[in-house]
Amino acid sequence: MAKASSKGMLTWLGLAFLILLLDQISKGLVLVFYRLGDATPVTSFFNLVRVHNTGAAFSFLANAGGWQRWFFMAIGVGAAIFIVWMLRAHAGQRLFAFSLSCLLGGALGNVIDRMVHGYVVDMLDFHFRWLAPLFPGGHFPAFNLADTAITIGAIGLILDEILRVRRSR
Repeated sequence: MAKASSKGMLTWLGLAFLILLLDQISKGLVLVFYRLGDATPVTSFFNLVRVHNTGAAFSFLANAGGWQRWFFMAIGVGAAIFIVWMLRAHAGQRLFAFSLSCLLGGALGNVIDRMVHGYVVDMLDFHFRWLAPLFPGGHFPAFNLADTAITIGAIGLILDEILRVRRSR
């Protein structure tokens, strides 16, 4: 049983590492080929951009004076430790472990950015006219692959819980 659990744990850590790697490669390419504020239209509703986010989601606390860098790094590292602990205990629960792996890879990707640059590199800019009442010019706040993985992980955790509750009835 321990061997199967160990193999499962390695699979999930491998997935988290792949997410982390793809995130860092994409951010590295943006840092090399784009200057801050550059944008390349890809479709009528999507641009590749270079944005620096010193805050959290939706630039929360972006102008807080610098302390937020360390705060968000600490939260990210704490979350990573907790996620690895949870993965050890639940490596056999596929949707739950997949979701945790997405959260882990995404969290560490953004922690690395904060450690190395002092900000998170964002590059995916979606914009729709109907978003204009909520966001300037209809541009949803730019995000990155780590943020995407975190969102997928959060959705997976919600779905896993819904399915768990249904099975228990």
